[in-house]
Amino acid sequence: MVGQVRGFHGLRGTLRVESLTDRPDERFAVGQVLFREGSDSPLTITEADTDAVGWRVRFAEVPDRTAAEALRDVYLEAVVAPGQELPRGEFYWHQVVGSAVTDVDGTALGEVVDIYRAGGADVAVVRGPAGELDIPLVRSVVRIFAPARGEIVVDGDALGLRGEADEAEPEAPEAPDAPAGPGPEAVETP
Repeated sequence: MVGQVRGFHGLRGTLRVESLTDRPDERFAVGQVLFREGSDSPLTITEADTDAVGWRVRFAEVPDRTAAEALRDVYLEAVVAPGQELPRGEFYWHQVVGSAVTDVDGTALGEVVDIYRAGGADVAVVRGPAGELDIPLVRSVVRIFAPARGEIVVDGDALGLRGEADEAEPEAPEAPDAPAGPGPEAVETP
């Protein structure tokens, strides 16, 4: 994913696009071809300019506002050509989707079904036995990040997944009515 269409600008089909890439100047350059998520139909950039929210982009295949409205909230993808691979340890969102997520204690939390950006962090949407969880992909939460193996391990305590009842020490059993062993007289006192 390189961007998400957030709105429109004018009547000529210009789209307002939120950048979701670390290389926006390359991805939104005139002549670049993007694709609607899951589609093989190209969207060729004919104009691109930054604005306060992200980018204003025009595509050759989107002639007017009516055509642009069909792209509202759509994610935009780019083909990764040879030589455009990410550095070691970095992954494209589509490579993370489908990874199994577990807590450090081994509890299965589910599978990554989507990713979005919130502030400066990517957030994984994880669907599993406990429902849907939004997990920020930051060092203070993620202990193992290995999408190539399909594995993400997170710290449930950092996420607040364990309630107070889980963290409390077990209560000591109540004392029986009659002593089970030697009586108090058998205890040595200092």
